Amino acid sequence: MKTLNPMLPAKRRRVTYVVAAILMVTLALAGAQAGTITTVASTIPSNGDVNPYGVAVVPATSGSLTEGNILVSNFNNSNNLQGTGTTIVQISPSGTVTLFAQIDANNLPGPCPGGVGLTTALVALRTGWVIVGSLPTTDGTAKTAKAGCLLVLNNDGQVVETFSGKPINGPWDMTASDDGDRVGLFVTNVLNGTVAGKGKIVHRGTVLRIDLRIEDHSMPKEEARTIIGSQFAERTDPSALVIGPTGVGLSGSNARDHGGDQVLFVADSLNNRIVGIRNPLHRNSSHGTGMTVFRGGALKDPLGLAIAPNGDILTVNGANGFLVETRVHGNHGQQVGKALLDNMGNPPGVGALFGLTPVAGQGLYFVDDNENALNLFQ
Repeated sequence: MKTLNPMLPAKRRRVTYVVAAILMVTLALAGAQAGTITTVASTIPSNGDVNPYGVAVVPATSGSLTEGNILVSNFNNSNNLQGTGTTIVQISPSGTVTLFAQIDANNLPGPCPGGVGLTTALVALRTGWVIVGSLPTTDGTAKTAKAGCLLVLNNDGQVVETFSGKPINGPWDMTASDDGDRVGLFVTNVLNGTVAGKGKIVHRGTVLRIDLRIEDHSMPKEEARTIIGSQFAERTDPSALVIGPTGVGLSGSNARDHGGDQVLFVADSLNNRIVGIRNPLHRNSSHGTGMTVFRGGALKDPLGLAIAPNGDILTVNGANGFLVETRVHGNHGQQVGKALLDNMGNPPGVGALFGLTPVAGQGLYFVDDNENALNLFQ
């Protein structure tokens, strides 16, 4: 999504919206009240990168990483070209901003086809490693988009290895199951046939699990790659670059609504639905497009997805600036609330929202691409 205001200065402000529902991160979206949005900080680093996409909470202090801080990846460079951003900033809850990484595509330790354009696929692991997706372009358009890779950074922001090659192809979003020495990455891929489709919908989007082992502070080592979701609708888009399966969120191991079985929830953007992939940590074959958990309602191009502390699914819409909360019972979901997070632009809120992460006791952190800011919704 292209930003509307690439030079928003770093400052704090409070904006109150009267919404149909308000996010109570320790609980759920509740009845009609006024929610407060606070700008935590600008996400623009000194090189001018814009269009913040990925959001991840630092789980433990390590190197230059501080527990509780928020990492944000930028997708565009200072010329506002999509797929050319190279920076990750670290932001404290009080608004202090530091540059965590500025990645040089010409100085990588491994292959990354096409170069560097940092996406929403961003995770920070308990062992201090940070992994971010790259879907690069040379001119900001889909016709030059390449497969990219996953970049592995150490706790000082240096790239130490890359994961590339099939079936990694346009890593768009990501979440992780992090047990310390064993990690499962869940990555949505959106470039399988989309460029050749020239704007037509193709059904080749995938969800990939990458199993990692991390021993004695050594670099993450790949053990296996498994496609666990496939045939998702995807297409190129002149404004959004590409639209396809985006946000992913893993239910808890004691999820009340699935008999204790974990489920990977996926935002199926083009079909305005949330789907679930069963047994995502252990399955050895694709679940196709999964089971439909919820479709329609207030979902309108759902992009970023996260799991609230109470287990509900939080999604943000690319088409209208709304946050939507879905509660799952059995195999089906019910919309329990929505909240307006951005109403800038024409139509209002289009292209504003992508990465988000709830933090218990604080609220919902989200990036606003129209403002180039990390915001907090309470």
